[in-house]
Amino acid sequence: MVACKWRFFTLVVMALPLVLLLSNWHSPWAQNVWKQTFTARKHKQPRIDISPGRCYGCHMAATLSTYTKDEPSDARQIRSRKALTDALLALLEEKPFDQITIREISARAKIGYATFFRHYPTKEALLGDIAAEEIAKLISMTTPLMLNRNSEESTRLLCAYVDEHRKLWSALLTGGAAGLVREEFIRQLRDVVMTAQLDEHWLPADLTAMYGAGATFDLLAWWLAQEKPYPLEEIASIISRLVIEPLVRK
Repeated sequence: MVACKWRFFTLVVMALPLVLLLSNWHSPWAQNVWKQTFTARKHKQPRIDISPGRCYGCHMAATLSTYTKDEPSDARQIRSRKALTDALLALLEEKPFDQITIREISARAKIGYATFFRHYPTKEALLGDIAAEEIAKLISMTTPLMLNRNSEESTRLLCAYVDEHRKLWSALLTGGAAGLVREEFIRQLRDVVMTAQLDEHWLPADLTAMYGAGATFDLLAWWLAQEKPYPLEEIASIISRLVIEPLVRK
């Protein structure tokens, strides 16, 4: 009899937290407990690929390709993904990336909080998708001019584009994901350089991409971090003379 009473008491104690949770289901703390207990298990952080590559720019600790998602397959997914992207871009015009929450992104995109996690595990993953697309756009704009030895025009175009989208690029180049963005910049430029029909050059192609992208990234990050605005034409000239011209000369 004593053993039965003890087992009954144990079951009551074990069930008490669940009873309290269900009886206060609509309260903020109950919702928070549920999300932390169950939602977090569904959406684990992506595993970072640390396998070695064939060049220095390919075997860093992590790359944005770890975080970017496959293209959505149906119209509803496409609309939701675009809404999330537009929401984050709009919020970046208002505040730094570190101050933006997933709940704010979801509200601005007009989708449910849980729906966010069907597309991205973290806000950094969403930023990674945006960064990969922005870097590809930047490289496609400037590479033809650089390959034609027009370094001044290519760097002016690059700096003008970054300046036009200054808050976004400030988040990409100086925020918490800057290291990943830098590696993605190097990776994409390396792909372009390795596939382009280049004349015989004094530097190996992968080293050209690594140095060119890395140095350009660091100079742009320095420019965007300045409290006193630094003239666009001057930073473009610095990048051209310090980085691009030595690389494009034979």
